[in-house]
Amino acid sequence: MRRLAVVVLSGALALLTGCVVGPNYQRPRAPAPPAYRGQTAAESASMADLPWWSVFHDETLQGLVRTAIANNLDLRAAAARVEQARQLSVQARSQYLPGVIYETGISGGQNESLGTPAPEYGARQGTAAAYLQAAWEADVWGRIRRSNEYALAVYMGSEQARRGVLLSLVSSVATAYYELLELDLRLDIARRTTESFRGSLDIFQQRLEGGTASRLETSRARAAMEQTAASIPDLERQIALKENEIGVLLGSLPGPIARKGTLLEQTIPPEVPAGVPSTLLERRPDVLAAEQGVRAANAQIGIATANFFPRIGLTSLFGRISTPLADFTQGRASLWSVAGLAAGPVWEGWTLRAQKRQAVAEWDEARAAYEQAALSAFRDVSNALIAREKLEAVRERQTAAVKAYQEAVDVSQQRYVAGKSSYFEVLEAQQELFPAENALAETELERRLAIVQLYEALGGGWNLPDAQWNGPAAQAVRP
Repeated sequence: MRRLAVVVLSGALALLTGCVVGPNYQRPRAPAPPAYRGQTAAESASMADLPWWSVFHDETLQGLVRTAIANNLDLRAAAARVEQARQLSVQARSQYLPGVIYETGISGGQNESLGTPAPEYGARQGTAAAYLQAAWEADVWGRIRRSNEYALAVYMGSEQARRGVLLSLVSSVATAYYELLELDLRLDIARRTTESFRGSLDIFQQRLEGGTASRLETSRARAAMEQTAASIPDLERQIALKENEIGVLLGSLPGPIARKGTLLEQTIPPEVPAGVPSTLLERRPDVLAAEQGVRAANAQIGIATANFFPRIGLTSLFGRISTPLADFTQGRASLWSVAGLAAGPVWEGWTLRAQKRQAVAEWDEARAAYEQAALSAFRDVSNALIAREKLEAVRERQTAAVKAYQEAVDVSQQRYVAGKSSYFEVLEAQQELFPAENALAETELERRLAIVQLYEALGGGWNLPDAQWNGPAAQAVRP
């Protein structure tokens, strides 16, 4: 027995040095531009190196982000998916080890053995058995190794997907918060404009009562006031909806969101370095997750290839079994065996060939998805850089336009009171100022959202350990 076990184990160890079938993984080529479009020149520093609290300085926003990281349900679901993938990876690694099971049984009857029919010529006797059985597969062709590569790639891909959800959550909270502040600003504009129309209406009403104005003037002024006032409850509705949206991101019930600052108080970084484009492929969570998808598909080809070859392994059995039951304690009840087994396909109707071709096609799909993710990443960064640059010019022009409209309103009112112009000049100037102020507020929002989009597009916080994304650890390293 001892010699047989040594021979079989030695042969199995020799088989372990066999080759690993299937292609070894190589990262697909994804050409990177020398500089992003919208970037004057590539620089070594990148805004992605900064933690999110160094980009978004508003304390209220920081508190919302920390709450969202702690309570957001999508993030919890992503973490659960990571744990599922990690346990699948543990299961794959367990294939390297032998599987051991035990079995015990005792029975008594006629023409049976442990509850199974067995011809004993009518004899009535008991049967007892207790043994351990072990089975182990020698990974000659690398099937188990490829299975582990696949499981590890799925695990790493789910981890990158979770980090993507985390970064997207920070961006979503910042976006919703800035949109909420922009609605506050537009609500303030609507209320101020309503009061301005109300002042004109009072002037027209006084002149009407004095007999120097017509009812047409007061009617037009009232219509303008009421139309502007109608936007106030609609803006209040939008504010409530936006607060509810933020509540969902925070993992809480719908309710008001406390805030202290205004949109115009939200500072914008004077410089936003984008870094070297080639490093983007090492930082964007979605790109890294897509790469792990390619790695997993590559391992699947190896698994499909290994299925063409026989599986070789060892089985062993040790224990005691006896019939009749009284012989269980006797020496002749001992049970043992050591065996080497090999099993492989002979004919499966092209199933294995089709499975390998399927795996190759899945690899082609994963490679295309990775290349698409890389292109989308470069596009996102370029879009954000261009938006930031052009919105600065838009804001400059719109600010000048609002200032000119405000001056026109003041002059028209003075001219009307002095009897040098008609009421049309006053209403026209006021009606042009309102949309100009709203357009400027929207541009101010877009300028800040461009920073949020750029931070997300660059894979912001890529170098932050999980413990520093939230809580006291994050605040401890806050600059």
